[in-house]
Amino acid sequence: MNAAHPDLERLLYEVKKIVVGQDNFLERVLVALLAGGHLLVEGVPGLAKTLTVATLAKAMSGSFKRIQFTPDLVPADLIGTRIFNQKTSEFATVLGPVFANLVLADEINRAPAKVQSALLEVMQERQVTIAGQSYAVPKPFVVMATQNPIETEGTYALPEAQVDRFMMKVLVGYPNEDEEFVIVQRVTGAAIAIGAVTTADELLAMQAASRKLYVDPSLVTYAVRLVAATRSPDKVGLRDYGRFIQYGASPRASIGLIEAGRALAFLRGRDYVLPEDVLDLAPDVLRHRVVPSYEALAEGFTADDLLRDVMRAVTPPEKVLDSHARAANA
Repeated sequence: MNAAHPDLERLLYEVKKIVVGQDNFLERVLVALLAGGHLLVEGVPGLAKTLTVATLAKAMSGSFKRIQFTPDLVPADLIGTRIFNQKTSEFATVLGPVFANLVLADEINRAPAKVQSALLEVMQERQVTIAGQSYAVPKPFVVMATQNPIETEGTYALPEAQVDRFMMKVLVGYPNEDEEFVIVQRVTGAAIAIGAVTTADELLAMQAASRKLYVDPSLVTYAVRLVAATRSPDKVGLRDYGRFIQYGASPRASIGLIEAGRALAFLRGRDYVLPEDVLDLAPDVLRHRVVPSYEALAEGFTADDLLRDVMRAVTPPEKVLDSHARAANA
């Protein structure tokens, strides 16, 4: 296992002063930050989702905004609006809370479709238009939207086409007993101060550097074959699986696998991507893009179950050698 990138290692160390456990979740947040993607997070309340993002924003000296989604929210509450100033007799533009480096959209499925669409438009275009004028959001820009899996009453499910705009869907689980012991000690003890160990500009430089990592063509072929197998599982030997998958993943999934794989390799301190990087991220990149059929749900199959079998059926390429990667970079 390669050592983590030194700048990101310092960032992780600072965040881990506050956040206990949740290593996988924190790693995925950093991958999204480096790859310029967005996260859909599913987990029960109280698992430090908000704390993780807020702490990360402090450690990178970036801006953080939390938006609580409710049924009475309107698009202007997110993107901003024009307000008439009686003293000057002119309209002034007030920008909304989406203008931050890290935006937490808490319980996104509690707001109606027009509000969800307004946020998803900002995610895609990275700008908003108010009264005919466009305003760019700050860079880097990452949206993390949360969903509560145990309470669906009064919610508005995100359509599959809109969910596809999230690079990854991450499932956050409960901490183990040892981690929970440390959590209780930290929360009930003296407050811990954290400092800024990097800046938004340095993160932008790391974003640019991660995009230069070497990706072997065989890995791109593997990503494409893996995504294609979710649409036509019979082509990889899963002849009975066509009836279990209603819709497969879109080409955004193939792009997401490579972009996220680059970011994860950079985070792990390498200048080239390995098959294990793509394999580690494949469930997170694909689970929200594969729609199980009613027959699959009736038989107890989830998207993760189907993906596990698809990933077994598609053989990953051989590992890229260091010498090969150096020669390709040269």
